[in-house]
Amino acid sequence: MAKTNPTSPAQALPTLQKHEGRYRNKASMTRLGFFRTLGVFWDAVFNKPKFTRPAGEIPVQPLSRQQLLAAPDNSVFRLGHSTVLLKLHGVFWLTDPVFAERASPVQWAGPKRFHQPPISLEELPPLKAVILSHNHYDHLDHMTIKALMAKTEHFLTPLGVGDTLIEWGVPAEKVRQLDWWQSTEVHGMHFVATPAQHFSGRSLRDGNRTMWASWVMHDEHQRIFFSGDTGYFDGFKTIGEQYGPFDLTLMETGAYNVDWPNVHMQPEETLQAHIDLRGKWLLPIHNGTFDLAMHAWHEPFDRILALAWEKNVSITTPQMGQPFYMDYPSRGHAWWLGVEGVKEVAAARVDGFRCERRHAEGLDGA
Repeated sequence: MAKTNPTSPAQALPTLQKHEGRYRNKASMTRLGFFRTLGVFWDAVFNKPKFTRPAGEIPVQPLSRQQLLAAPDNSVFRLGHSTVLLKLHGVFWLTDPVFAERASPVQWAGPKRFHQPPISLEELPPLKAVILSHNHYDHLDHMTIKALMAKTEHFLTPLGVGDTLIEWGVPAEKVRQLDWWQSTEVHGMHFVATPAQHFSGRSLRDGNRTMWASWVMHDEHQRIFFSGDTGYFDGFKTIGEQYGPFDLTLMETGAYNVDWPNVHMQPEETLQAHIDLRGKWLLPIHNGTFDLAMHAWHEPFDRILALAWEKNVSITTPQMGQPFYMDYPSRGHAWWLGVEGVKEVAAARVDGFRCERRHAEGLDGA
């Protein structure tokens, strides 16, 4: 069902290498070592700062099935983290759906949601396809997949991830598994599994047994890029040259750390990736829902907004559940500044960032 795109630059960025049953990125990955890894784990469990979770309530705009069915075509709704609902060609598509209370193998421990989804699984309209980037718990949730099984026509996955879905009970005929640069068509939309720089695994023993990918979604009118999880690499420029310019990029911006440069992007890299992709509008995702790093929960928004202003990049930051209309794009507003304890810290961070930039570029008269 999936077919290789004959015009894809497969020689420039071939498929993931596989060694002894495990996939490997093309670039060599930085290894922290045992003691540094142990230190990162210790900090995450015992030294977590309070500001990694919001002190106040995250604003969410509730959605109903009736609202979604009445929404115009080319509407985009953030539901939380990397879960994005798109209405294209009169039907609905959903990326990396996670509706569970925790992004964890168990629901009594692990990162807990900051907010409830804007719409329940039961209220969601029928889905033409679910698009999955990889198998980490904050992107692939067992409970959610089981609930969506009956109302979803197709599940599009990187290689190996579809096997997991089939093990969970998803009918094999609903699953399409793609290698990098392979494409498939569903209801007039073309989907291409494109490269990403990340890793996979849901236990201590299955690391990198399945693939990870970003996704290009396009038809004759719209082009959308969904990053999944990834470090910054030269593949963004290749994807932009092959499939850009993109009307909208849904870009990972959050859960980063200086110790994870190969698998997650700092906001500066997110912006550069968007530019490499030749994106018109940037919608930052992978933030605002789960506590997955040591930075302040709102820091990704502060930093990417300041960077976009500096580079004159069109950026939109809708609330969870708030529509973004691709035919009539708007910037939205800095909703996170209204959450308790954020405004003063965020303003200081943005001003400090601007001062540092001006000083570095010799614009402050020094």
